[in-house]
Amino acid sequence: MDIFKRIILPWTLTLFLVLSMPVYATALTEPAAEFPINIQSRSALLMDYETGTILYEKNPHEKRPMASITKIMTLLLAMEAIEDGRLKLDDTINVSEHAASMGGSTVFLEAGETFPVSTILEAVIVASANDGSVALAEKISGSHEAFVKKMNQRAQELGMKNTHFSNCTGLPTENHYTTAYDVAIMSRELLKYPDFFKWSTIWLDYMRDGETMLVNTNRLVRFYDGCDGIKTGYTDDAGHCISASAKRGYFRLISVILGAPSSQIRFDEARKLMDYGFANYDSMLVVKKNQVAKKDISVIGGKKSSINGLAGENLSVLLKKEEPKEFTREVGLHQPLKAPLEKGQKIGVLTVKNNGKKVGEVSIVAGETVEAAGVFDYFGKIFHDWLRKTKSYK
Repeated sequence: MDIFKRIILPWTLTLFLVLSMPVYATALTEPAAEFPINIQSRSALLMDYETGTILYEKNPHEKRPMASITKIMTLLLAMEAIEDGRLKLDDTINVSEHAASMGGSTVFLEAGETFPVSTILEAVIVASANDGSVALAEKISGSHEAFVKKMNQRAQELGMKNTHFSNCTGLPTENHYTTAYDVAIMSRELLKYPDFFKWSTIWLDYMRDGETMLVNTNRLVRFYDGCDGIKTGYTDDAGHCISASAKRGYFRLISVILGAPSSQIRFDEARKLMDYGFANYDSMLVVKKNQVAKKDISVIGGKKSSINGLAGENLSVLLKKEEPKEFTREVGLHQPLKAPLEKGQKIGVLTVKNNGKKVGEVSIVAGETVEAAGVFDYFGKIFHDWLRKTKSYK
């Protein structure tokens, strides 16, 4: 491989980044913007990760070219394939002629090279490798075309009504667009996978035993407190784009910028949105999945006479900083509760209120399976009750 690509170009890039660091670090010390936020970019959106609440938006449904923001869906499909066992991190990817032919941001893959899936994933997440994206797509679906079809199918399933993919890279092409709102939706879905953060938080790394440098395209990962992803993008048509996420304590925000006039403005405005969110809101986990919502609930006609009701899912609440943080819980059960019951079966609703106002609800589910009682179970219960009463008389 050309020595310029593998050694000289990466070190030139590093020198550029080092020289630019102080200026950017200084910019991050500016105070948070006051509401209303002044955003120069064409589209923007700030979302609370846990509840999906939109805290700020500008042209959220305007269709825009998306550049490498596209790779959020590419990576989501990869993470889903890993989760269901169709793809393993140590599987081998054979680089095709088509993958190696990609332009734009690449890691200079050559046809016939082989890498483990984990290496290609890192190249895509950290360095936004177009060649790596196509190689990954071909590994998962057999062909780039088949993978793109899955991308559009998944977008529809997620409710991304104003998005259409024509490739898995974001290189300029016809009929390839999204919106700030749709980017937030797929970003939120990708962040459900903890493995993603193994690579998204890397600032600098190497592949090919140190011959090829990988530098994270998302500067916020290094320079913004709590930032751990997600993806940047740029083309002449799309402008400078980013979907960024940061977490402080339990509170995670997703900040989307599309069509920024410069790279610096892209990062500044993504930061400005998150500064506003962290300064003005709190996200709280009020109910945790599987915590006891109601003890000793009576069951009629079962081998067990009572069970515990558990919260069926987490419940997070987003509140303004000045709002009170005191919550009340109301239990509503399906009565009478009759056997048989399956573990996890919905048996009621837990309603949470803040200052008398309903802020959310979760299902109450059976904490265990209860089989219907038979004749011998009834006789056994009668005998047990008789024995207990007899002992009490002594």
